[in-house]
Amino acid sequence: MCSAKIFCTSSCEIMSVHTEHTVVKCPSDTSSYTNRAIISSQDKNKLTRHVFVRNSSGSYVFTTEVDHLVKPGTIGFSLPQRKWARLSINEKLEVTPCNFNSKTETIGVLVLEVDFLNKKSTTQESYDTKKMAVEFNQQFNRQAFTVGQQLVFNFSDQRKMLGLVVKEIEALDASSLSLEKGKQKITKIKMGVSTPNTEIVFEKAPESSVNLIGSATRSAGRQSIINPDWDFQKMGIGGLDKEFSDIFRRAFASRIFPPDLVEEMGLSHVKGILLFGPPGTGKTLMARTIGKMLNAREPQIVNGPEVLNKFVGESEANIRKLFAAAEEEQKRVGINSGLHIVIFDEIDAICKQRGTMTGGTGVHDTVVNQLLSKIDGVDQLNNILLIGMTNRRDLIDEALLRPGRLEVQMEIGLPDESGRVQIFEIYVSQMRESGRLDKDVVVKELAAETKNYSGAEIAGLVRAAQSMAMNRVITAASKVEVNYEDAKKMQVTRYDFDMAMLNDIKPAFGVSSESVERYVMNGIIPWGQPVQDILENGKLVLQQTQSSNRTPLVSLLLEGPPGSGKTALAASLAAESGFPFVKVCSPEDMVGFLEGGKCNAIKKIFEDAYKSQLSCVVVDDIERLIDYVPIGPRFSNLVLQALLVLLKKTPPKGKKLMIIGTTSQRGVLEEMQMMPVFNTHIHVSNLTQGEQVMTVVNELKCFTEAERSSLSKKIAGKKLWVGIKKLLVLLEIARQTEEGVGIPKLLSLLEEEGGLNQ
Repeated sequence: MCSAKIFCTSSCEIMSVHTEHTVVKCPSDTSSYTNRAIISSQDKNKLTRHVFVRNSSGSYVFTTEVDHLVKPGTIGFSLPQRKWARLSINEKLEVTPCNFNSKTETIGVLVLEVDFLNKKSTTQESYDTKKMAVEFNQQFNRQAFTVGQQLVFNFSDQRKMLGLVVKEIEALDASSLSLEKGKQKITKIKMGVSTPNTEIVFEKAPESSVNLIGSATRSAGRQSIINPDWDFQKMGIGGLDKEFSDIFRRAFASRIFPPDLVEEMGLSHVKGILLFGPPGTGKTLMARTIGKMLNAREPQIVNGPEVLNKFVGESEANIRKLFAAAEEEQKRVGINSGLHIVIFDEIDAICKQRGTMTGGTGVHDTVVNQLLSKIDGVDQLNNILLIGMTNRRDLIDEALLRPGRLEVQMEIGLPDESGRVQIFEIYVSQMRESGRLDKDVVVKELAAETKNYSGAEIAGLVRAAQSMAMNRVITAASKVEVNYEDAKKMQVTRYDFDMAMLNDIKPAFGVSSESVERYVMNGIIPWGQPVQDILENGKLVLQQTQSSNRTPLVSLLLEGPPGSGKTALAASLAAESGFPFVKVCSPEDMVGFLEGGKCNAIKKIFEDAYKSQLSCVVVDDIERLIDYVPIGPRFSNLVLQALLVLLKKTPPKGKKLMIIGTTSQRGVLEEMQMMPVFNTHIHVSNLTQGEQVMTVVNELKCFTEAERSSLSKKIAGKKLWVGIKKLLVLLEIARQTEEGVGIPKLLSLLEEEGGLNQ
C-alpha cells in the first residue's frame, strides 16, 4: 500500500490509499454503454467517482458506476475498455481514488473519431452530429476521458452502434467561461472531466464509411485541403501568381469551409477549370501542380485522344470509368466525400463542337454528351474537379464552357518580366548553388531581354546556354573527347546565354527578326527632308502606342508609288519600336492560299499579337493581299472583309497593338472604304531632284570621288521621278560597268526611268 500521494501524467491528484480488485466483464450491455468502470456498492465508500487503475501495461483513469450485480473486490470493464487498457479477465489491478483539478482539467472541447462498432454492419443513413453531441453530453456528463480512449456510443436515433476514440482534449478554465469566445484560456491536455458546457466535436475516422452531417462535424483534413507546404517556385512553376490566386478564389476557397456550412448555404462547388493559352506557358505543369498541392485523392491524368476507342460504346465507357470512384464515394459518405481530380490534357481532342464532325460515326458527339452528363447532369457530382487544358479554346463545345461545368476559364499567357525572373531562378538555381553559373549572369537582365518568351522557351534557352558551355570542353578531332580538367572548372557565362538567344531559341510570339531584316537589308537612307518627316511622324505614332492608355489600337498607313520604300520604312519603324512582338503580314507568305486559308493566316497573326502586351503588325502591300487587279476589276471580298474587321478590332484589355499598312493603290483603298480604317496616313514620295540622288550616291560611296563630283555637276538642279528601291538597283547596275563608263550608264538609266529635266 502506498504511503504518500502520487500524481499521474496529468495534474489529477491520486490518493495515497489503494485497493486491489479483480477484472471482470460488465454485468450487462446497459452498463457497457456507460463506458465506466463498474464497481460493487460495498466498494463505493472506498473509491471516489474517478479512479486510477494500474497494471503491468500502464496506468489509466476511469469514472466509476455502481451495480449490485458486481461482487465486492471486482471491477467490471467493457470489451473496448479492456482493449484500450490491455486488461485481461481475472487480472489483479491496483485501484486508487483520484480527484481532478477543476481549474486545469475541465474539458472545454472533446474531439471524437467516429466509426461503426461493427465494421461489417454499416448503413448509408446519415448521423446528425448536432443531436449526437446533445445525447453524448447527457450520457457522459462529469465523466473522465483520456486521449486515445475507446468508447461505445449507443445513439438512440440509429440502430447501428458507434465506436468512438478520443482524439483530442482541450481544457477550459472554468473561471473563464463567462468571457467572450476567443478570450477563454484553452490548453491541450491528455485527460480531463466533461461538463454540460463541454463542446463535443465528431470527426469521421480514416477509411470509415459513416456519414456525418450537422454543425458538430469536423471532416478529417477539411482545413488542410490546401497543402500548407506548397511553393510554386519549389514545384517548378513561376510567373503565374495572379492566375493561381484567381483560380484559388473561384475553385478552392469554398472547399475549405465545413461541409455542413456548405450544405446550409446550398452551395455547389466549382466542378471544372479550363486552362487555355499559347503552347509552352505552363498549363500542363500548373494542372499537375494543383493535383499535388491539394490534399485530395490521387489525380487521374488523361490525354484527350486516349479516351477514344474504335469499338462502339467504349469511348463513353472510358469517360464513365473516370468518374466511377467519385460516384461510389459520394453515394457512400455524401457531403463528406473527398475531392476527386480528373486532369484532361488536350481536351479539345474529344470535346469539339457537336455536329461539326461530318462523315464519321458521331463518336465525338456521344463522348461530349457523356462528359456533360457526368459533370452536371441529373445525377450530378459535388466531389469532383475537372481540369482541362487546351491551346484551342474556340474548338470546345459551348455547353462544356457554361457555368456549372468548366466554369473557371483562365488564360495562361506569356509571363511578364517579374514572371520571367521567377522562371529563370527556377532553372538556374541549381547551377548557382553548385558554382556552375558565372557571376556575369544577371537573371534580371536576362528577363528584360527575353520579352515574349514562354516558360518552355526559357527552359530551352537555359539548356542551349548549358550546351554552349559544355561544347567548350569537348574536343572533336578523329574522335570526340572531353577535357575533364576543364570540365571541373566549367561555368555557364553570359556569353553562352547571348549566343543561345541569337542562334538557337527564338520566341514563337516574339520579333520576326528575319523577315524584318530582309526588308531593311540596305538600311534607311535619309535622302531628303521627306524621309526625315516620315520617320519623325512614325516615331510619334510609336510613342502614342506605348504611352497612351486611351488608344490601345493605333494604325498608320504608308501610301505612295511603287518602289518608294514604303515596306522598308514600315519594317524600320517596327524594328525601332522595341515591341516584344513584331510580325509582317506579307502576300509573299500566302502564295497559293485559297481565300479561306488566307483569311485564317491573317487572323492567326492578329490573334498571336493579342497575346503580347505590346505588338506591332506590318500589313504589307494591301492590294496584293486582297488579290486586286485593275482588269475586270477583281478582288477577294472575303479577304477584304476580314481585313476591315481585324484592322478595326480593339485588342483585349491590357494589350496594345500598332498596325502599319503599306499600299501603292491609294485610290483603290478609297473605293473599298479602307482608308478610314487607318488613324494616320503618310505619303511616301519618290526622289524628285538631282541633289537627292547625290545624297544616296554619297551615302553608299558609289564610284570614285572624282566620278561623284562629275555626276553632281551633271544632275544639279535637274528634276526626275524615281523610287529609292529602283535607284538602288540602277546604282548597282552602273557599278558593274567598266571604269569610266559608270556615270554615263547611270545617267542613261535615269533618263529611261523618269527623265532628267531642268
